[in-house]
Amino acid sequence: MFALTDEQREIADTARRFAAEHFAPNAVRWDQEKHFPVDVLRKAAEVGMGGVYVSEDFGGSGLSRLDAALIFEGLATGCPSLAGYLSIHNMVAWMVDRFGDTAQRARFLPGLCSMDDLGSYCLTEPGAGSDAGALRTKAVRDGDHYVLNGVKQFISGAGTSTVYIVMARTADTGPRGITAFIVPIEALSFGPNEIKMGWNAQPTRQVILEDVRVPVANRLGAEGEGFRIAMNGLNGGRLNIGACSLGGAQSALDRSLDYLRDREAFGAPLLRAQALQFQLADMGTELEAARMLLWRAASALDAKDPRAVELCAMAKRFATDTGFSVADRALQLHGGYGYLAEYGIEKIVRDLRVHQILEGTNEIMRVIVSRGMTGAA
Repeated sequence: MFALTDEQREIADTARRFAAEHFAPNAVRWDQEKHFPVDVLRKAAEVGMGGVYVSEDFGGSGLSRLDAALIFEGLATGCPSLAGYLSIHNMVAWMVDRFGDTAQRARFLPGLCSMDDLGSYCLTEPGAGSDAGALRTKAVRDGDHYVLNGVKQFISGAGTSTVYIVMARTADTGPRGITAFIVPIEALSFGPNEIKMGWNAQPTRQVILEDVRVPVANRLGAEGEGFRIAMNGLNGGRLNIGACSLGGAQSALDRSLDYLRDREAFGAPLLRAQALQFQLADMGTELEAARMLLWRAASALDAKDPRAVELCAMAKRFATDTGFSVADRALQLHGGYGYLAEYGIEKIVRDLRVHQILEGTNEIMRVIVSRGMTGAA
């Protein structure tokens, strides 16, 4: 697990090259203009990044979770915001592939893998974030349809995505009463694009369901399986967002090396200052440690290790905390220039901050880990 194969190295290099060519040159402008470059995302799909770990029979790439971690880290070196959206889109595609029936897979996966259709994941609500089992959106059976009512909050891609996986309550039995549905954009309405600290290159809106009629054929899995489906999807999502944190932080560290090599103070390049060398050494060491834990967790998820859920939570918490810390120190190493938008460092800091919140806050990650350690329910 500590030595990548030649194929995995090529996968990582491909993602980095794609990010350098298609994301990095425009990342600051897209952030400032709040532009969601769907055309560029579809270019990523052309090289297999629209269905990274979706099976190949409906257009996916059929790669492993470790392969995906390499891809999302590479993509995030160009723009963590767009890499983060691609992670969410891939989670949606995987959930359809893993839990959908043959008709659903044939109907939805080709468009998702090509990214002709973009995907969004609708779990969080205004009053149900970390306590996802408390969601209130309801789905009531009416013949061959369900009627859905409720509001989803903080939905990435909302208003642009065309396929939405929506978690709704079909019974008042806590998490066991939640069911998953595939809902097309035509049935939905949306709140305004949220004004955010970071992740500005992708839209974030409320998704509003008002007497939305969804065919029974669009139910994903059986009634009551929605919470299990949601949590299974989040295991991979946590790995991906941890990888995005590593990619953004690695980019910030690389930029810091270049800046300190070129900048002089007191008659010598800053890179010769031992105090700054020590900071760089710590930043590099911490990123490498987080990367190894992330790869360990990804390998565990691929192998269906009984500890996979706990390890994914560990990796998400450690990688996102480490990534933000490294990016913040990179900004400090740039001095006043780090605070300027044109250098791209402050954007990385803003983008990585939300990674400690989404896909389960890092406080919830600690709850998951501690339960694994203590055997608590």
